[in-house]
Amino acid sequence: MKKTIIWIGTVIGVAAVLALVFGALERRTTPRTVTVNGECLTTAPRDKTAITLRVTTLAPTAVASMRAATTQMAQITEYLKTQPVEMQTTQFNSYEKTEWNHDEQRSITLGIETTLAVEVSANSIDVIENILSQFAGTPNVFSENLRMYTSPQRLTPIMEECLSVAVENARTRAAALAAGDGRSVGKLLAVSYGTNANDIARPENGLMRTKMVATSAMVDTGGTIVSRDTDVSVSVSAVFEIK
Repeated sequence: MKKTIIWIGTVIGVAAVLALVFGALERRTTPRTVTVNGECLTTAPRDKTAITLRVTTLAPTAVASMRAATTQMAQITEYLKTQPVEMQTTQFNSYEKTEWNHDEQRSITLGIETTLAVEVSANSIDVIENILSQFAGTPNVFSENLRMYTSPQRLTPIMEECLSVAVENARTRAAALAAGDGRSVGKLLAVSYGTNANDIARPENGLMRTKMVATSAMVDTGGTIVSRDTDVSVSVSAVFEIK
């Protein structure tokens, strides 16, 4: 019994010593840190202009309505293939169109309406202006959502560079804080960040006033599309080692 008590005491003593050793090691390996914020504000040129061209047809039957819409859109896309643009279909639906008849006090069916829409984008504003002029006044064709934006290819490297600037901004702040305590900033231990880009511009002058009218035509008002650059902002929360 006495030997058992001695053995248990020895184990407890060794465990206590090991706990003290590992605790000291943990205290020595845990670095002092400081967490600061950093920001970067810059701009990116809007290098893309886009427009949505929509074809809307109305016919007594679904087959006739869809055939008319697809035929007219095929003519449009054949022209667009000759232009330096990118195309993407954004809408294709067909439904029964009704209207409330006030004289008869009931809803009447006007026919089957089919809508086809394609987004067209180009590197040059002039290309989009020429496309709008090409289809201005064409029955059943409408323009929508004229806008300018920065392409991912142009925006990504600018965002990455701005992120680096934000981290360096945070490091400068961390260095100032550490200097007040007679210390210096070490390596970056962790960082989280958020980005924002005011990317879409919808010009208010010139061809932006192109609109749908009762004659089912696209009206070209003339003029020039203008837009300022994209505003880009990056904010970071960075953790630095303090030496």
